[in-house]
Amino acid sequence: MIITAPDVNTTRIQSAVDELVERAESSAAFLGPIEARTSADGTLTRINIPLAGKLDDDVSEDAVKLLREQILPQVFDGAGARTYVAGDTAEAIDFRDRMWDSSYYVFAFVLGLSFLLLLIMFRSVIIPIKALVLNLLSVGAVYGVLVMVFQWGWGISILGSEETGIIETWLPLFLFGILFGLSMDYHMLLLNRIKEEWDKSGDNEEAVATGIRLTAGQITSAAAVMVGVFAAFATSRVLGLQQFGLGLAVAVLIDATVIRVVLLPATMKLLGDWNWYLPGWLDWLPRVAPEEVAAPAPADD
Repeated sequence: MIITAPDVNTTRIQSAVDELVERAESSAAFLGPIEARTSADGTLTRINIPLAGKLDDDVSEDAVKLLREQILPQVFDGAGARTYVAGDTAEAIDFRDRMWDSSYYVFAFVLGLSFLLLLIMFRSVIIPIKALVLNLLSVGAVYGVLVMVFQWGWGISILGSEETGIIETWLPLFLFGILFGLSMDYHMLLLNRIKEEWDKSGDNEEAVATGIRLTAGQITSAAAVMVGVFAAFATSRVLGLQQFGLGLAVAVLIDATVIRVVLLPATMKLLGDWNWYLPGWLDWLPRVAPEEVAAPAPADD
């Protein structure tokens, strides 16, 4: 940690430093030895206080919070000095807090934009809602798998790694954005074909069956390639890449099988014509027709 003041050698500040060292040495949250060094100009003091836990575990985080929220405010109250808690654990806490403070905007933007585009594309309020719910299910399933493997240690030996007890701070938000994009890609491919058949026949069951039949091969092939590529990242010895690769591989596998092949067709069939429900006050939305591929011209004799 860092202490700054016009003169850190004053009696009040030195008394506060001594009390800080005494309280840290008597607490189980910290380890010794505790070292304090003052700069040559007397404006800064650096105190090295080892934490009892590991880098990102609960013990270390609790120790940083104890310093920031209790010990330092009490010890340096009225001392005329500024205190800063630094180090890897403090940096990880600050990074996580900053990321999650902005994550709500990311979630709102991704969900809102996806809903709006699907609403315009398919002229239905049910299709976008269902798409968001199904995509969130696949993302949630991936989060669960990462927790089971890297925090609980289930099957982690298969990856040639050890239970870490942590998930990389940046991973959940990054996975959410990337997985939502990949999931929406499959979703659009399948729903576009179903919508084409619905526009032609007006028969929901036939449209769903035809859409599944015509896109199953494309979705399965693309998913198999991506699962293989992402699984290769899961064999990395770098924890972040390992978690990232496993998350993407599991997400694509779940999305291309359980979501697109089972849940999406099942909900489409159960809802029937309600899939294409659009309130009258939204009838002004533009009609976006899929592009039709022109038939090849006959060859000249």
